[in-house]
Amino acid sequence: MVRVKRVKIKNKKRRRLLKAVKGYRWGRKSKKKMAREAFWHAMVHSYRGRKEKKRVQRRLWQIRLNAALRERGSKYSIFMHKLKEKNIKINRKILSQIAIEHKDLFDKIFEYVNS
Repeated sequence: MVRVKRVKIKNKKRRRLLKAVKGYRWGRKSKKKMAREAFWHAMVHSYRGRKEKKRVQRRLWQIRLNAALRERGSKYSIFMHKLKEKNIKINRKILSQIAIEHKDLFDKIFEYVNS
C-alpha cells in the first residue's frame, strides 16, 4: 500500500490560517496554535458585533427622532404611540431620515399624527 503524506494539506491549512490572522499582535500572527485560538475568538466577536451594530443603529434613529420631536414640543414615546393608533407604518429609520433631510414633510406627518 502507498504511504500518504499529509504535509502538503497541513501546510496549506496553516498558510490559510496565518493569512487570516495577518496583522494580529505577538505570537498570534505567526504560531499556529495561538493563531487558531485567536481566529476562532475573532469569529465569535465578529458575529456578536454584527448583531450589536443593528442595536446601535436603532438607538441612533430613536435619539434623532426624539430630538426632532422635542423641537416640536412632543416626545418619542407619545409620538410612536400615536403613529400606531393612526395605523401609520413608517419605520424608525425612514422617520429619522425624513426628520433630518425633509423637515417640511416631517412637520406634515407630525401635524397629521397630532390631529
